[in-house]
Amino acid sequence: MSTAIAGTLSRVAGFLPRRSDYTGLRRSWRADIVAGITVGVVALPLALAFGISSGVGAAAGLITAVVAGLVAAIFGGSHVQVSGPTGAMAVILAPIVAEHGLGSIAIVTILAGVLVLIAGVLGLGRAVTFIPWPVIEGFTLGIAAIIFLQQVPAAFGTAAPAGERTLNAAVDVVVHADWTAAWPALAVVAMVAVIMVVLPRIHRGIPESLTAVIVVTLIVHFTDLFDVASIGELPSSLPTPSIPHVDPAMLQSVLGAAVAIAALAAIESLLSARVAATMSPTGPYDPDRELSGQGLASIASGLFGGMPATGAIARTAVNVRSGARTRVAAIVHSLLLLAVVYLATGPVSTIPLAALAGVLMVTAFRMVSAGTVRAILRSTRSDALIFVITAIITVTLDLIEAVQIGIVVAAFFALRQVAQRASVTREPLPGEPHPGDERIALLRLDGAMFFGAAERISTTIAEGADRNESVSVVIIRMSRLGMLDATGAHSMAEIVAELEKRGITVIIKGVQHEHLELLEGVGVFDSLRHDNHLVDTLDEAIAHARSHVERERM
Repeated sequence: MSTAIAGTLSRVAGFLPRRSDYTGLRRSWRADIVAGITVGVVALPLALAFGISSGVGAAAGLITAVVAGLVAAIFGGSHVQVSGPTGAMAVILAPIVAEHGLGSIAIVTILAGVLVLIAGVLGLGRAVTFIPWPVIEGFTLGIAAIIFLQQVPAAFGTAAPAGERTLNAAVDVVVHADWTAAWPALAVVAMVAVIMVVLPRIHRGIPESLTAVIVVTLIVHFTDLFDVASIGELPSSLPTPSIPHVDPAMLQSVLGAAVAIAALAAIESLLSARVAATMSPTGPYDPDRELSGQGLASIASGLFGGMPATGAIARTAVNVRSGARTRVAAIVHSLLLLAVVYLATGPVSTIPLAALAGVLMVTAFRMVSAGTVRAILRSTRSDALIFVITAIITVTLDLIEAVQIGIVVAAFFALRQVAQRASVTREPLPGEPHPGDERIALLRLDGAMFFGAAERISTTIAEGADRNESVSVVIIRMSRLGMLDATGAHSMAEIVAELEKRGITVIIKGVQHEHLELLEGVGVFDSLRHDNHLVDTLDEAIAHARSHVERERM
């Protein structure tokens, strides 16, 4: 009992902050602070924009960046991950707000956080490694397209049509646009886009998104050329944390949405942490602790009136490139945004909504790597198809359905490839030929004998025996069989029983240790004529087969 308790306490301790999280801080604290300020400046317009595009509001986006960003930095499993509201989360939240209202967001956020926390405690962090690369990239392309399309109404200075999917709403806005009223917002978007594209070519150290927003906001404020809507009033302090009222009926109605959000939060956070681990020299990340930290972050965000949070790949990349080495950088990022809440919400509230739409449109373009898309499309046809299907479903249907369908399609092609590599080969008997060797068929099984290939293998063996009516002994070599499942083992039992029923002696050679129990359980060995027809070496199998042929000739 004491050993079990000690093991449990050790596992719980693995999810808690520790001194080793800040190893090397004495050397890197200056770089961490600079990186935190840099990523905070980048995160401000994104947090506001993602809050608005999700339908939850700019204030919720800012609160999420502060609260969730701080909690995830302290409790998460990555030293350099930056968390907060993201485009993918905004995409999945928008229809939830439309269907269930703003009042449901706190419950959904906390419930999703609890689910992500449980996933981390149960050790499910490694599951993201089973998502194929084409699925991830197709998912990313689809999210980028949705983020861009979501900004079309704001870019035209109008509200999105209620109850329509993102693609349909964007098309409807463009088709029925009043160009006279739309041009000021479109001009603001264009100015933001030009500044964000040109500024890095002048100096890469200047934060282009924040600079673009500031410049355009000043132009709109001090001229009468652009009559566009602004963010509006923002809170000048963090709200008091509170537990939302839980209505059992609402809880039941939003449970599916919470599961979808939890799945998205887990996938996006782990992918971001994995990318960060490859970019930063700070060492590997702990996927289970990362999930538990992100779960706690969303719970805290929900208590303060924020939205679900995930690891943000773009902000994490900025953090790493700015020299971050410890969690202090992400903590400073949240503290900087907290200072904005208390000191600068007045100026921030005057930012035009079209300016934030421009930031997100440029961000959407930057999420897509043309080189990556070309690489996938030039790879195998199956991977290219998986990529395209995932992207299309993400845009037209649902984010989580896109990942699920993408994984299913990828699994189908992977299993198909494995099944194609499974084969049955008739080999000549080694050594000098003996009289009667033509009555012995030596069959070698290669690859995998599982549900995808079992029928084809069994048919091949049966057809081989039919074509060779003189065969009286079949030796089945299983030493090179890599994978065997229950379907394959059952097919093997049927093959042995059928051959023995036709008077053909079956000898099985080289069964691997891990396959023994399965073959015995489905009755393969019971179908053999004698116990000594299960042998370990090829020489033994051939000698025994020749003895059978010799007795038949006598």
